[in-house]
Amino acid sequence: MKREITRRDFLRLSAVTAVGAVVAACAPPAPTATPVPPTKAPAPTAVPTIAVAPPVATTAPQPTAVPAAKYQEAPMLADLVKAGKLPPVDQRLPKKPWVVASYEGNGKHGGTWRRAFNGVSDRWGPTKLVDRAWAWFDKNLNLVPRVLESWEASKDGTTWTIKLREGLKWSDGVEHTTADYAWWYKNELNNKKVTPGVQTIWADPDKQYAKFEALDKYTAKFTYKKPKPMFIYNMVRGGQGGTASAGPITPSHFMAKWHEDTTTDKAALEAEYKKRGFASWEKFYVDRAQWWYLNIERPHLGGWVAKNEMAKELFVMERNPYFFGVDPEGKQLPYIDKVTHRLFESQEVKNLWVTNGEIDMQYRHMTIADLALYKSGEAKGDYKTVMGIGAGHVAMQLNLTTKNKLLNEFFNQRNVRIAISHAINRDQVNQLVFNGMYKPRQYSPIPMSPQYYEKLSNAYIKYDPDTANKSLDAAGYTKKDANGIRLHKDGVTPISFTIEGTDQAGTPTEDAALLVSKDLAKVGIKATYKYAERSLYTAHYTANDIEAAWWGGDRTVLPLVPEAQLFRGLNADRPWAVAWGFWYTNPQDPNAVEPPKDHWIRTIWKIWDEEVSVEVDPAKQTAAFKKLLDVWATELPYVGILGEQPTPTIVKNGFKGYPPGMPNDDPTGDEQFCSSETYYWDDPSKHMG
Repeated sequence: MKREITRRDFLRLSAVTAVGAVVAACAPPAPTATPVPPTKAPAPTAVPTIAVAPPVATTAPQPTAVPAAKYQEAPMLADLVKAGKLPPVDQRLPKKPWVVASYEGNGKHGGTWRRAFNGVSDRWGPTKLVDRAWAWFDKNLNLVPRVLESWEASKDGTTWTIKLREGLKWSDGVEHTTADYAWWYKNELNNKKVTPGVQTIWADPDKQYAKFEALDKYTAKFTYKKPKPMFIYNMVRGGQGGTASAGPITPSHFMAKWHEDTTTDKAALEAEYKKRGFASWEKFYVDRAQWWYLNIERPHLGGWVAKNEMAKELFVMERNPYFFGVDPEGKQLPYIDKVTHRLFESQEVKNLWVTNGEIDMQYRHMTIADLALYKSGEAKGDYKTVMGIGAGHVAMQLNLTTKNKLLNEFFNQRNVRIAISHAINRDQVNQLVFNGMYKPRQYSPIPMSPQYYEKLSNAYIKYDPDTANKSLDAAGYTKKDANGIRLHKDGVTPISFTIEGTDQAGTPTEDAALLVSKDLAKVGIKATYKYAERSLYTAHYTANDIEAAWWGGDRTVLPLVPEAQLFRGLNADRPWAVAWGFWYTNPQDPNAVEPPKDHWIRTIWKIWDEEVSVEVDPAKQTAAFKKLLDVWATELPYVGILGEQPTPTIVKNGFKGYPPGMPNDDPTGDEQFCSSETYYWDDPSKHMG
């Protein structure tokens, strides 16, 4: 309590004023906001709510071209060009480069960007710097071309024609063409060893893959049987390696030697995967060969390439000499030469680096509960705490497919899930742990989303332990043991489950889990929070060996971009429907379980498959999606607790390109939303470490 009171007092006296000044100074224009009570952090400037529509039947917008004569070399590459070890910049760029401006004016080449990460299991921090692909979002959440030069869809949304940038090269200098796409389609997507299930983003609702045609070296066509209005959304992220679901951006000239069907030396391939400890070529291929950060020789298209394996204490990425983007003045991007990711093993160490000024720009791993700490260190650390808009939620998933039969029966009763929701004192969690900065709500699209749905956001969030107790009694759980814990219907076994999470002891999110556990104990349910290292947590949900999880919910700014996978139960790391989700994507998965024929999750899937995913009209598509959200508002698949939080990002003084008010969500790349290649130092010479 001492820590929380100190934090709250500090916020009341200083943080609100200071953060408000930052937002006012840097944020884009917005309507005047309602005054915020002084005990809460100010709401960051919101990105305008956009009725986001996939660009059906339109040609993608084109950026302004830059004359080739104006292309400018990054100084760190100039010596390599002079020595003949690297072609000149105009020969490394595509015929029509991607032209993109920084949000804070044209920048300068050079410098190092220091970040922190939690090891290989925390790979999404480094990968989000480079995994933006075919298209990306502008400041108003509109899609614009990136890797692609253009795209066009048929009026019914069934056929998509994409055009690659002529001369765009992989990081090893080999040209990226539709031959890479054809190779991916045959040898990854349609290879059952590499892709055992169906990657639904490339398939019709009947699970049959789209027809692919390479029309020429730079033009390809995908044809579906039914409309695929969200086609381009498939490749806004995830295009730099991984499983086949990462998409067709695969360096076939490199990957061919690791694939059984295309290698010219099967003996060498077998020797390599056995040396690496893999039982088969496909396991090696999927688990290691495809990932650029584990196989650093693997080329990709991102702005920086790995210089050492991610397992090291300091993971280093340096500029990609062949990156396909330039700024409006012709400077090849990225501006920043090097990005380093330093391994931390505790939140205390990470926070010490922040306040010591050893983190240059980062949102990942920064929490609103530590805002006072961040604010108190600004002068010493020479940084600002920039506020954004978070899509994440504090939430608890009850695994409705758990192998524990008694818990399976318990969790699958709607009244039980609703009782658990009513048993949680959200206001107390919010005030004691998060200083009242969040908003009590269920997991659902946030207000800036075109799919915002208040009915779901407010469902069953009232703190009402009397109703919770009555609901549990009515569900048949009236008997209790000597400790006041309710018994399962066998009359013997206490209702007890473990909530697994990756939040370590002493973190605010762990504090929230402990408070929720105390609330549940008051209505006769024993829930125990247990920390699990990320790789162990992954192993547990992958094997469906998990009872419940303390893992929030994001993807709520543009939930349709990732095809609403959380809402459909397909993200196993948010394990509310693990085995059912496995069955939906791959019935042969050893941990797959078919849901009952009349189960409401089939209604969710039906609405998605037959309405949302094939509707070309954006308004009708959103209306159909809200039918899916109605099922959530009725059944409460998992228990949301808090959301709509302001999100702090540490930004070193002199670091440019990332303004306040930006969304922080996985599909929009978190703090990479503003195109990290355009971030720069006002004086790179001061940041060469």
